[in-house]
Amino acid sequence: MGAVDLRGADRHRWPGRARLPGRRSVIVARTASAEGTRALAAALAGVVRGGDLLVLGGDLGAGKTTFTQGFAAALGVDAPVTSPTFTLHNLYRGRLDVHHLDVYRIGDIAEATDLALEELLDSGAVTVVEWGATIREAFGVDELEVTLELGPGDDDRVVTVRGHGSRWHDRLGEVVDALRPWTTGGVAPC
Repeated sequence: MGAVDLRGADRHRWPGRARLPGRRSVIVARTASAEGTRALAAALAGVVRGGDLLVLGGDLGAGKTTFTQGFAAALGVDAPVTSPTFTLHNLYRGRLDVHHLDVYRIGDIAEATDLALEELLDSGAVTVVEWGATIREAFGVDELEVTLELGPGDDDRVVTVRGHGSRWHDRLGEVVDALRPWTTGGVAPC
């Protein structure tokens, strides 16, 4: 893959929070099974650092928890990873700890403040938030957005990865390299 030209890519802004420096880019990948989705997530886990935020999106049953299982396993988590839909938050201990949140039932930003997101993000762990777009304004930091969609086959998934802010723009090459086995079109500025 040649050099990626990101000139002119949008700077990302959301109402209610400071402008995030840097650009965002889109990587589109495909998996053909739950194991493939876990493997893709494991590859992505190889580029994360403490304090990183991943925001997962997609319809019910699209594979957000499956993604998190592969992601956490790659970070040395031995415990079973389940969706925290009713508990809202699970902490998994590994080489790099993982805060796993599911905010599907959170109705608004005011409810999100009860989750102590700032403390989670400052803990040195990686934070993975399912349905995080609904409370995006509460984060106030750079994020890696991962959207999972159903593909043409029963187990096929289209995984769209967007880096928001300078933290992810600076590591775009690492993300591209990690996901190369699953990409079909490389990286496109958006």
